[in-house]
Amino acid sequence: MFRFLLLLMLFSLNSAYAAIDTYEFKDADKQARFHDLVADLRCPKCQNQNLADSNAAIAQDLRQKIYEMLDAERSNSEIIDYMVARYGDFVLYEPRFNSQNAILWLGPFVLLIAGLLVVIFLVRQRSKKNTSEDSSMALDAQQQKSLQKVLNKDKK
Repeated sequence: MFRFLLLLMLFSLNSAYAAIDTYEFKDADKQARFHDLVADLRCPKCQNQNLADSNAAIAQDLRQKIYEMLDAERSNSEIIDYMVARYGDFVLYEPRFNSQNAILWLGPFVLLIAGLLVVIFLVRQRSKKNTSEDSSMALDAQQQKSLQKVLNKDKK
């Protein structure tokens, strides 16, 4: 029984030591490019983790593919284009501007401008209303004399 528990503990500890990806780079530039790419690309499975932080199997495969593409002297843009072609704009933390997502990029600016136009319209309407009320409240000479008579009567 003791041996069985010991073996069970050993096997359960083995899963805690997951394989860590190690890659041999020919120069420091490729290594830096690799780290930049895996930090800038999102894991398709994990939703909000980059490839560097994800432990998903697909993230490991993508890191391996990036390594192979760097080893094959591909540029960063070629690697990113490959990933986007295969997994869509979702893999980019900062999606490119195109016709499909134009409303996401331009929407906040359009709403801001529309809001400013509404505020300007309301302020102008209110100022017109106030000036029209002021002009309608102006008294002519006859009304001024009547008002003075009433005020003078109250003083006496």
